[in-house]
Amino acid sequence: MPKHRTSTIRLIIFLLAAGAAFPSLPAATLAQNAAPQVALELDPAQSKINWTLSATLHTVHGTFACTKGSIQFDPGGGKAGGEIIADARSGESGDSGRDKNMHAKVLESAKYPEVKFVPDRVDGKVSLQGASKVQIHGNFEIHGAKHELTVPADVNFSGDRWSAKATFDVPYVQWGLKDPSSVFLHVGSAVNVELELSGHAILPHTN
Repeated sequence: MPKHRTSTIRLIIFLLAAGAAFPSLPAATLAQNAAPQVALELDPAQSKINWTLSATLHTVHGTFACTKGSIQFDPGGGKAGGEIIADARSGESGDSGRDKNMHAKVLESAKYPEVKFVPDRVDGKVSLQGASKVQIHGNFEIHGAKHELTVPADVNFSGDRWSAKATFDVPYVQWGLKDPSSVFLHVGSAVNVELELSGHAILPHTN
C-alpha cells in the first residue's frame, strides 16, 4: 500500500478516536455551564408600596398592597424575568371620597385589578452578600397597558434573605389615565412610587 494512503488512513482513525474521546457536550451540560441564576421570592407581608401625589395646598400620601412576586436574574447583569404584582383595588390615601374617585375614575380598579412590574434586564452587578446599586429595566403594566420603565434599585443580600428599595415616577396622565384635576383642585400628572420589598432568595450555591 502506498505510504500516502497509509498516512491518510491513520489520520482518519485518529480523528475518529478523538471524536469518541471528546464528544459534543449535551444540552443539559451546556445549561449547567451557563451563567448561574438567582431566584427571589417576595414576602408580601414584609413588603410595602407607598405613593405620593402633589395637589393644591397639600401633598397626598397613600399605599398599595403587594400581592405576590418572584424574579430570576443573572447576578452578573443581563437577562431577567418574573414579575412583582400589586393589588390596584387596595390603593388608599386615607380619604374615602378621594379614594372612591381614584378607583372609579382613574385606576378603574374593578376592571384592571392588578398593577405589575415585569423585569427583563438588570444593568449592573449584584453582590450576593451585602449592598448593590443596579438599574432594572422592564415593563410597568397598569390600566391594561404596558409601559417601558427603568427603575434604579438598592439591593441587599444577607444570607438567604434579600431586600430592595426603589423610587420612581409613574406619569399616569401621559400613560392615558384620567387626570383627576378640577377647576378648584389641581393634582400632579405623575405619582411618585416608593417600593420596599423583601423575601427569600435561592442562590446558586444552595441548589
